[in-house]
Amino acid sequence: MMVRGLFWLVVLQLCGVALNRWALPMLPASIIGLLLLSAWLMWRGAVPDPLQQAAGGLLPYLPLLLAVPASGIMTSSDLLLGELPVIATALVLSLLVTVPFCGWLLQTLIRRQERKG
Repeated sequence: MMVRGLFWLVVLQLCGVALNRWALPMLPASIIGLLLLSAWLMWRGAVPDPLQQAAGGLLPYLPLLLAVPASGIMTSSDLLLGELPVIATALVLSLLVTVPFCGWLLQTLIRRQERKG
């Protein structure tokens, strides 16, 4: 069963690569693959058991995927320090946008839940 879930993850990743090459070169292929996976799961309305098993099997290895970018950050510290004002501005602006949006979304979902219940 886990192989079937891995198969679907790889197929959606490859679809993301194909879309990246042909139509959306500005977006990373992995992000396109994740968006396709999200759309497929929303369309289905549930996570299939094989996909659940595959994701559960891969989840313990997630920190290994983050080790490479972390080491790149450590080796590029001089470059990052030179861009610190730009990075800090981007982080503050994204914070100013996402915090109110999350509050609005939470209030909207609470009101929707109260109407249903």
